[in-house]
Amino acid sequence: MPGMHFAAIRLIVISVAVLAQVYLFVRIRQAIKSSQRSRRFKSFATVLVAVAIALLFAANRYVMLNPISRVDSPLTEKIGLFYLPAVWGIGSILSALVLCLTQCLAGLGRKAIRIFRGPAGQSASPPMNPGRRHFLQAGVGVLAAAPFMLSGYGAAYAGKNFVVRELTFPFGRSLRVVQITDIHCGIYMRTKELRRLADQVIALKPDLFVLTGDYISNSMVFLPGCVEEMSRVHARYGTFATLGNHEHWYGKIGEIKEVFSQYHIPLLINTHRLIRSEHGPFAVAGIDDLHSGQPDLDAALSGLDSDTPTILLSHRPEIFPLAAEHNVRLTLAGHYHGGQIKLGLPGAGISLADLLTPYPEGPYRIAASNLYVSRGIGTTFTPVRLNVPPEITLLNLTV
Repeated sequence: MPGMHFAAIRLIVISVAVLAQVYLFVRIRQAIKSSQRSRRFKSFATVLVAVAIALLFAANRYVMLNPISRVDSPLTEKIGLFYLPAVWGIGSILSALVLCLTQCLAGLGRKAIRIFRGPAGQSASPPMNPGRRHFLQAGVGVLAAAPFMLSGYGAAYAGKNFVVRELTFPFGRSLRVVQITDIHCGIYMRTKELRRLADQVIALKPDLFVLTGDYISNSMVFLPGCVEEMSRVHARYGTFATLGNHEHWYGKIGEIKEVFSQYHIPLLINTHRLIRSEHGPFAVAGIDDLHSGQPDLDAALSGLDSDTPTILLSHRPEIFPLAAEHNVRLTLAGHYHGGQIKLGLPGAGISLADLLTPYPEGPYRIAASNLYVSRGIGTTFTPVRLNVPPEITLLNLTV
């Protein structure tokens, strides 16, 4: 069922993307035909637009759905094959949406004017002033271009600008915990960004460093470099990790365990570690991915005293109600990237994640149990983030 669910979402997204390409081509062709250029120029321009749209869409779809294993790529390849098609992919959908809404609103406006004028106003309308026509066409052009500019910003800057989000939770032990999730190391998250990320975590001086899955995007070749950079963080009580769905989809669990073992990071899969601190013992537990793995919360908590404060690492947050029943003090999760692309005003938008889960991002509480869902660091399918900045989570746990 989870695979069917993912396949259905992917089919919907691809269908919407195809419709957006067709709609944009039709609108651009209309604009070309209405110009004062020669027929030959119009025919050439129409064919050129069709080829450009087809190539951009095909390149974006190829990069989205196929593992790219080249760790280092020339700058021209990064821009031409990876980033330009990705910006077009998101920008074209948003642009088509804006143009479609504009067209619908214009049609409603014309209809309202005809109704307001009544029978007396049904005579032929005077021809539109050429200056006004050009002004309206320029306005539509700006509206159509704006989503591409936003997508470019979301890929080049917003998706790389890590922010530190600091929160405080009661836990029964005084701890400074840093959580990183959804790194998605790959063509859009290279060594340079990973090194900067690790440096930022080191500067926060955590007592405990935890990783909650999805270290790779769609190729295992990037995992060793990712884990190596994360191993540079030396927290007082250690670093602990658990698996995400991308490890199950695109990796081999045996090889993943070897990589984490090589860099001395315990991988908690349905198990826990008891840690003794100066304020008393606490536990860090981890479970396998809820959909793609074999999660077992009972096994993860087996042998723990119910009074021992426990941090549960789960890639997906939907384990939270069950964790609360087991008196887990704090559950840390990710997976949804906060939606990654949120439409609306900053801090008050809606994303696909809001439709998929009751826990898209942020803190949640059931009785004495708390959940925090991080927006994550990386991106999936597209490098674009809008209204959802990548997040390093700093959790101040109090007695």
